[in-house]
Amino acid sequence: MGLEQDFGVGERIRYYRERAGLSQKAMAELVGRSENWAYKVEKGVLPIDRLSVLIDLARVLHIRDLADLTGGVLTGAVSGPQTEHEAVPAIRRVLALPFSLLPSGISEVPVDEYRQAVDDAWLVYETQTKDRYAEVGRRLPNLLRQGYAAVRDAEGEEQEKQAVALLISMYGLAQIWLRRVGEPVQARVAADRGLSLADQVGDPALLAAATWNLSCVLTSSGEVADSVALAREAIANCTPSDDAPIEHLSAYGALHLQASVAAVRAHQGPVAWDLYRGAERMALRIGQDRNDWHTCFGPTNVAMHAVHLRAEEGDTAEALRVADTVEDGNPDLPLERRTRYLIEVMNCNRIQRDDFATVYMLKRITDQSPEEVGYSPLVREAVADLLKREKPMWRQDLRAVAQHIGMTA
Repeated sequence: MGLEQDFGVGERIRYYRERAGLSQKAMAELVGRSENWAYKVEKGVLPIDRLSVLIDLARVLHIRDLADLTGGVLTGAVSGPQTEHEAVPAIRRVLALPFSLLPSGISEVPVDEYRQAVDDAWLVYETQTKDRYAEVGRRLPNLLRQGYAAVRDAEGEEQEKQAVALLISMYGLAQIWLRRVGEPVQARVAADRGLSLADQVGDPALLAAATWNLSCVLTSSGEVADSVALAREAIANCTPSDDAPIEHLSAYGALHLQASVAAVRAHQGPVAWDLYRGAERMALRIGQDRNDWHTCFGPTNVAMHAVHLRAEEGDTAEALRVADTVEDGNPDLPLERRTRYLIEVMNCNRIQRDDFATVYMLKRITDQSPEEVGYSPLVREAVADLLKREKPMWRQDLRAVAQHIGMTA
């Protein structure tokens, strides 16, 4: 489909949405709207009468000039944290290469050396509060290529398995990074490649972890029914034995949590809570917070998901009641997980129209993760909403957050 014909705004939105690999639901969520709203806009039933909404859509759909979205009715460059990240083209080129070409030109990579590089990249992403997206994005292309070189240079079956596991971990980091910077199609490619490698190895723990990655991508893109089906199929085939290693239990439990999120978004409430109870049992069996395969599984994340599921069901009052019982400050949890949870609580307060609590949470999120906050559509929507009804008690804090993420009062 080209745009040479006289397409309306709704048809143009559909074109760019499909090009970006987003479902109507996923696009709508990214701009703080409903799936029904997106459907009506694309059909031309509902006009977009706010410039701010057009700008938000342009950012989500990676459109640099409003003229492309409006057919010239409005013009103007679109900038902001959701335009293409500068590291994306290099990552995209690596993901497009056949497996056989990836290690070419890479000198010998010992497995231990590669493990150190992988661990360091994850450490930056999970703990660094500033410039972590730039740093990880810069490293990812070479780390993916080095992974194939490490597999190539492995000595013996055990070393080869270790190298493959590390490479799958890098594909996991790639899919998370790509989703966060607004590249769902490339995130899907990375997750698919990781799952393909895990399937070749045949290790059930690896398979559970790699399936978790792909399920995350499907869920965030709005393909929730497919995400549930994929996760449940893997759960049925990756059940840990009584003497299974703790890494297997952790990946298996994390897959339950991810599937529960997909299920509640797919309006499969009973299934969601069944999956959640399965995660609870795994967390009880493990008895501690862990981050095996960087899935962040344990009692704390399970408790956080109870808040999330209730919020997804629309019961934000109950979600906030449960949130009062959750210890969310565990420094052993990855920075991103802690921040995303705080964003969830912030949004519940916003829905409850508790402006003071919402601003308090926005300030806490910004203090905790000054870079992550700029990538959250929910944060931007909350700030835009609050700027319309500023109150003296929290005006200063709100404007500080707005200025930090590039929004003017």
